[in-house]
Amino acid sequence: MATVRLISDAQASAEVREIFDDIRKVRNTDFINNFWRALANNPAELKRTWAELQQVMGPGSIDPLTKEMIYIAVSVANACTYCIHSHTASARAKGMTVDQHAELLSIVAMAGKTNHLVTAMGVPVDDAFDEKP
Repeated sequence: MATVRLISDAQASAEVREIFDDIRKVRNTDFINNFWRALANNPAELKRTWAELQQVMGPGSIDPLTKEMIYIAVSVANACTYCIHSHTASARAKGMTVDQHAELLSIVAMAGKTNHLVTAMGVPVDDAFDEKP
């Protein structure tokens, strides 16, 4: 259950409508998901987050599918059900196969297990892994 209103197009201020229109244009869709509608309660944060997301998830040295898969992994680690679903859908749209998704979840599960084991045992970092900038 949302803790804020989901701002409809009819309720949106001119500033929010402008950002919603940009989301539609950039994503080539009429759909504005609930995350953006919730964030629209704070137009400045909506604008900042949309701009930052485009920069981080836009063209770079990591391909778009890998970026989405990383987003899924972090969302699982943070237990964000909404983000798991939205970024899994996005990764599938970018070509993630059923086998890739299964392998990704296996990696996430293994990383979680070994992270917890290392933390529980207080294993010190090997000198060979302690990279200096």
